[in-house]
Amino acid sequence: MSGGWLGGAGGRPALALGGRTLDYRALGRAVAAFELPDDGGAIVVRPETHPVETIVAVIAGLERGRPVLVGADAVPAEPLPAGTELALTTSGSSAPSGRPRIVARSSASWLASSAPLAEATGAGPDSVVRISGPLHVSMHLYAALHALQLGATASDEPDRGTIVHATPTRLARLLDRPAAPRTAVVAGAAVHDGLRTRAAARGVRLVEYYGAAELSFVAIGEGDGLRPFPGVEIELRPSAAGSELWARSPYLALGVVGGGMLRRDAHGFATVGDLAEPVPHDGDEPGEPRFRILGRGDAAITVAGETVLAEDVERRLGELPGIAAAIVLGEPDELLGQRLVAVVELAPPAEPELVLAAAQALPAAWRPRRWHRAEALPTTHSGKPARGTVASELAAGRYPRIPSSVAAHEAEVGA
Repeated sequence: MSGGWLGGAGGRPALALGGRTLDYRALGRAVAAFELPDDGGAIVVRPETHPVETIVAVIAGLERGRPVLVGADAVPAEPLPAGTELALTTSGSSAPSGRPRIVARSSASWLASSAPLAEATGAGPDSVVRISGPLHVSMHLYAALHALQLGATASDEPDRGTIVHATPTRLARLLDRPAAPRTAVVAGAAVHDGLRTRAAARGVRLVEYYGAAELSFVAIGEGDGLRPFPGVEIELRPSAAGSELWARSPYLALGVVGGGMLRRDAHGFATVGDLAEPVPHDGDEPGEPRFRILGRGDAAITVAGETVLAEDVERRLGELPGIAAAIVLGEPDELLGQRLVAVVELAPPAEPELVLAAAQALPAAWRPRRWHRAEALPTTHSGKPARGTVASELAAGRYPRIPSSVAAHEAEVGA
C-alpha cells in the first residue's frame, strides 16, 4: 500500500500530531477516503494544513499516482518536471512576495534512503519519532514519512519520542525539557561543541547528517566528521570560493521550479554550492573520506536549518519604506548556525527606527539580527550587489551600526 510508505497495520499507533491520533487502520481508511482534486492536477497542501491532514494528502497522492505539492497555495505556472510525485516549497517561498522555489522529486528518491537511515539511527517499528517542526519543511515531512514507512509512530507531543529529528536550535530547546530522546538526528546547521556536550550529559546519541532539499541525504556522522551517506558518491571540486561539494546518488531531486541553487553536470553529479574540506581521522578507509561542511559558497545563508537566499531578503528589504538598497550577509551564530546581517542605504528622510520596525513583518528566519548603514552601497560591474566588498568593509568597521531595540525573536526561528 502507498508505494511502501505505510509499514504498519491494524491498531498500531501511527500518528500523534497536532492533538490528533490515528492508528494504522484509521490512517489507511483516511487515505482511501481522501478526495482527489476534480481537475486531475496536483494535490496542493497549504502550509497551514493540519499535520494529520498533510500526511493523509501526501500518502493519498503517492498511492494514487497524483503529484502532491506541499507548502504552497497554488500550483506554479511553470510545469513540474516529468515524473514529479512530490514537490516541496523551499527557501522562503511562502512569504507573500517571495519567489516560489519548488523542489520536485520522485517517491523512490526518498524511499531509497529509508533503510540506510534506519540502520544509521536504530529506528524501527517500536520507535516513536518526534517531529520537531512544521511538515511543509522537507526534513520534518521526511521524518514523519520515514517513521510510517518503518511502521513506527510519528509524534509531535512534548516529552515523547525515542528518536527526534531536529535542527541544532530545536535540539537545544528539547534538551531543556524533562524527558530527552535516546537519539537525535540533527541537520540544517553544524552542531557546536557546547550542544554536543549537553547532549552527551543527557545520554543522547547524536547522529548528524548533511543534506539539502534538492539533494536529500549526502553525508552522515557522529562527531568525527561526515562520511558519504550509503549510496552517495561525493566529489570536492575546486571553485573560486573553495572546495565545492558535488554528490551523485539515487536520492537527488528531479529539478527545481523557480530558480534556486541546484546545478548538475553531465555525469549525474549535483551541487547547491556548499563548500567542504577533508577532515583527517584515524583508520581512514579507501573511498570513504571524512569531511566537514563550511557553508554555502554563494549568496545562500542557513538560519536554524532554513536556507535563506540573500537576494530574496534584499528584495524584500528594498520594498520597505525608507530603504533604497540593501545587502545581506551571513555571520556565524552558535545557536542558529548563521544569522543575517543587513547593510542598508536609506532613502532620506527615513527614520532608522521605523525601518527596523517595518522589517518585523518579514518571516522570522529572514529578519536581520544586526543592522548597519551605508551612504551608498557598492555594486559590481554588472550591477549586482558587491557582497565581497561590503563584507570586507563591514569587517573593517566602516559601516556604522544602527542601534536597535527590536527583539531578535530567535524563539520563532527553526520552530
